[in-house]
Amino acid sequence: MLIDGSMASALVLTISDSASAGKREDLSGPEAGRILREAGFDLHGIEVLPDERAAIESRLRRACEEGLVLVVTTGGTGLSPRDVTPEATLAVVEKVVPGIAEMMRLEGLKNTPRAALSRAVTGIRGSTLIINLPGSIKGVRECLGAVRPILAHAVETLRQSSLGCGE
Repeated sequence: MLIDGSMASALVLTISDSASAGKREDLSGPEAGRILREAGFDLHGIEVLPDERAAIESRLRRACEEGLVLVVTTGGTGLSPRDVTPEATLAVVEKVVPGIAEMMRLEGLKNTPRAALSRAVTGIRGSTLIINLPGSIKGVRECLGAVRPILAHAVETLRQSSLGCGE
């Protein structure tokens, strides 16, 4: 995906205590990366972090400072006491974009009522879009599939290169 003549950059952050400790393989992060590459993003990496709010906030802030167009997180969006990804994201973003999270939940609800338990949020900091995804491969596929058609327009608008908005 080209934005202002260059590839739109993306980063995937898997938030998981067990994957960060090497106790399980991260499968959702690579799946998110695959989907983003297929959508035309220049993937800058897939990183695994523990469910630690300060670490998540710090990495999200750094990603925005690095000029990444899109940061996608997987995991940490449920009801468990260790699930803090939405709180970390809300502490970092300057504006919330609720429609994206709503689209993802609506898509998930087509397959399971448990999608209503997702606390995923989406927002922007500067010109970076941050999207929380569930930590399962199935959830990543459903959620990114739901929002993929609007990602190009979203990042173009953030980069102020989209012409004809509202036409």
